[in-house]
Order: sequence, then C-alpha cells, then structure tokens
Amino acid sequence: MILDVDVPTVGKSSVDQAVWCSGLRKRFGRRPAVQGVSLEVGRGEVVGLLGPNGAGKTTVIKMLLGLTHPDAGDVRLLGRPVTDPAARTRVGYLPELFRYQPWLTAAEVLTLHSRLAHRGSSKQARHDCLAKVGLAGRADDRVGGFSKGMQQRLGLAIALVADPEFVILDEPTSALDPLGRADVRDIVLDLKSRGVAVLLNSHLIGEVERVCDRVVILDHGEVAASGSLAELLGQRELKLHLTGVTPSAENRLAALGVVERAGDWYTVALPAEDDSTAVPSLVRDLVADGIEVHAVEPARISLEERLLGILRADQGGDR
Repeated sequence: MILDVDVPTVGKSSVDQAVWCSGLRKRFGRRPAVQGVSLEVGRGEVVGLLGPNGAGKTTVIKMLLGLTHPDAGDVRLLGRPVTDPAARTRVGYLPELFRYQPWLTAAEVLTLHSRLAHRGSSKQARHDCLAKVGLAGRADDRVGGFSKGMQQRLGLAIALVADPEFVILDEPTSALDPLGRADVRDIVLDLKSRGVAVLLNSHLIGEVERVCDRVVILDHGEVAASGSLAELLGQRELKLHLTGVTPSAENRLAALGVVERAGDWYTVALPAEDDSTAVPSLVRDLVADGIEVHAVEPARISLEERLLGILRADQGGDR
C-alpha cells in the first residue's frame, strides 16, 4: 500500500538539479530492492532520505552515484548522465560502511582521495578540511589508531575535500557522540548556505528535522511519501490552558477551529502561513475577554510520529 501523501512527479528538466532520477528499479535475484523511485535534490537544498532497514535507501544512493546500475530508470547528476566521470568528480560521498588504509595518516588519506577525485586541493585546504571535522590535531596520526567516531569524522572530511557541489551522507552520525552530531549539523547547514546540495540518509529523525528542507520516505523500495516538513507534518496547532472561558471566547476559539478539548486544555489550529502575530493576537483577545491564560504551548506532530504513522499504515495494506 502506498499512501497518497503528495508524492510529486519529478520535473522534466534536470539542469538545475544536483541530482534527478525517474523510475529507478533494481532487483537482486528475485528480490525487488527498488521499485519506481523518482526524486530530485535542488542545488543548495538539503533533502532527508528516510525509511526502515531494507527500504532501499542505500541501493538508491548507489544508483545515484553510478556505483550500481539500475534495471530501469534514468539518473542525471549535476546536469550530466551519471555515467559521465566529469559529474562524479564534483560529488562528495560518505558511505555508511567505510574503511581506510590503517597504515596511512589522516593527512595522507585526505591527499589520496583528493587526487582520486582529480580535483587536487592544497595542503592548507586539506588541513582546513580536517579542522572542520575536528581532526586538525590528528593529521599526522595513523588511521589504524582512530576510534570509529574519529574514522567517521575522517570520512566526512574526505566527502568535503574536493570542494563538491553535491554531497551524499549515508548515516553520517552513527558513530558520533552528541558533540559530533552537532558538528555534522553545522557542516550541513554551512554547505547549504554556500549553495551545496545535500542528500542525508539518517535514522536520527531529530537531526533530519533540524536541517532538511524536504524529506523523501522510502518503504519496500517505493516512495511512500515526500514533501517539505510543513507538508508532511500538517497544520500548526496551539495548546492553551484556559480558565474562565466565556461564551464570546468560545466563539473566538471555535472560529479558529478547536481540534481537541480536554478539561481546561484547548488545542486550536493556527494559520498555515507563518504569521508571527497570530499567537500574540489570540492571547491578547482572550485576556481582553477576561479569560485567564495559564499556558501556551506549540503542538504539532513530530517527524518521527509522522514517519511511524506512514510505515505502520503501509504494513497494514496489501501489496
């Protein structure tokens, strides 16, 4: 079952997209891994790729990079066919599973990957890249002595060293502590501010919710839902703890649309547009009517709740 949650048709033009794909399909033996996936990531846009284990996320990523050939469908990478090496030299990639030569130092690993990308960077640029991921003081240490978290930081530096226009991060924070996750978040937002597109695959839903412009949810190899956070999470709501509610105040709340009432707690819908005056205006009018306002709390479904709702509904449908 596929939920009808604004699954868009990918636009015909791929020139202005960092990556564009349409109708991707892939089987491994008799098992379908990806079934008709279409998505796009605009330049300077951060898109989250979500879904349970086995949903096809990593297979899609490998097809977007030309590492796995699709059985059907088309991919354009930075306006070029994915098979064009010139497109792939401008892409940074942090795979979920990585391993670097343990006998090399961090600086040497970075130099190697810079040369492999055919976009050689200066020694200072490579040092700055290590500093960005918190490894400036470990540049001359052998990678074999690094913890998994430090190796993941090095992998992030490798993804950034060639000054890419498009970055794919596959579970970039899986081995990192809270400080490391915050560093990754800052790096993603910095990339976005510089017009670099990012495709982020992560099971840490809170991180996705903080940095992504749009989200694509995969399930059983298909796009179950996609859209902006506002589109996926629905209308904004407000919880109000009120006492002394008068008939005129009841009318005021009813005009907004009372979603739910539990005792003295009212949940009302807010305008879809981001109107910064809506909440102060409502509270001011309620107080003017003599109502006591004890608490005002924002209320909207979280991305995690929305994701679980889609996946559970999908499990309940027929395939």
